[in-house]
Amino acid sequence: MSLISNFAKITEESQAEYASMKDAVLSRTDVLGDSCEGDNLLAFCDNASFMKYLRDTAGMCGKVKMIYIDPPFFSKANYEATLSVSDSAVGGGRKVRHLAYEDVWEKGMEDYLKMIATRLLFIKDLLAEDGTIWVHLDWHSVHYVKILLDEIFGDRNFINEIIWQYKSGGSSKKHFARKHDNILVYGKSSKYYLKLPKEKSYNRGLKPYRFKGVEEFCDDIGWYTMVNMKDVWSIDMVGRTSGERTGYATQKPEALLARIIEAASCEGDIVGDFFCGSGTLAAAASKLGRRWICCDSSPVALASCIKRFLDNEMKFTFLIEEGHAGKIEIREDADKNKQMTLFPDKKSYTINI
Repeated sequence: MSLISNFAKITEESQAEYASMKDAVLSRTDVLGDSCEGDNLLAFCDNASFMKYLRDTAGMCGKVKMIYIDPPFFSKANYEATLSVSDSAVGGGRKVRHLAYEDVWEKGMEDYLKMIATRLLFIKDLLAEDGTIWVHLDWHSVHYVKILLDEIFGDRNFINEIIWQYKSGGSSKKHFARKHDNILVYGKSSKYYLKLPKEKSYNRGLKPYRFKGVEEFCDDIGWYTMVNMKDVWSIDMVGRTSGERTGYATQKPEALLARIIEAASCEGDIVGDFFCGSGTLAAAASKLGRRWICCDSSPVALASCIKRFLDNEMKFTFLIEEGHAGKIEIREDADKNKQMTLFPDKKSYTINI
């Protein structure tokens, strides 16, 4: 039986999982001191149960202006992160590679789509009536996930498919180099908020048109007008020497998230990311005066986020789901130096934060 013919089953099973989901049981950690204050939330937990907690317990139903998610792409690969860990044996530090997240699905595409659909249902609940959802994918699964979005949000509420074009990455002798990702944008309703940025559009021949009522400008290249931004965005990936690089696999650039946040929200609005990875949405949102809610179930992702947020003096409350506390431990020594240990009950890595 084809995957398309199984879509009814996929949506039915995701609806059942959505209806039976239990709230996350969360506890707050105070060891981060003054940093663990404010309206921003970082949670270490399953994202579906966390979204149910936000909706039913935290009173966040219909309160989030924009949600961006960068879930696994169904790439059938695993991804690592580089951790700068303390090493008491050598009296310094060293870098290690560790699994960040898995993108291998034993039951195939159906299982993957069911996971995505369940979370889209919770996202719809959290979005404000004029809110938007931005789903970041690539060629592996974007065509199937668009069908789910049409079903859950309605095909009439489709806004754009943004093509994020970049230079980095390898190429193949068997096909054209794959140098773009896809970002599907939907409104919760037809009343969605979107402030379209402007960009330069150079005149043919770079000469002035002198059309009546059209304002034209000139720079070193030639004459141009300002038009609404197109749906192909050329922003390079985070470079190896970039100051924002965390070492986390598949990290997205702040410039990309800043453009999305500025287009889809206003200062003081709440934005969210429930596959937050290295925390790029939160980093960009803090600089732009937005409140944010983020979560991830990967200890490596949380370690990357916490170090990044503290390095940038970001204020946030850190919540840990019951059952996850044994995977990460944060403590403070007598000199007020903070350390974070991953997997303290197994092979452990300690990071100075």
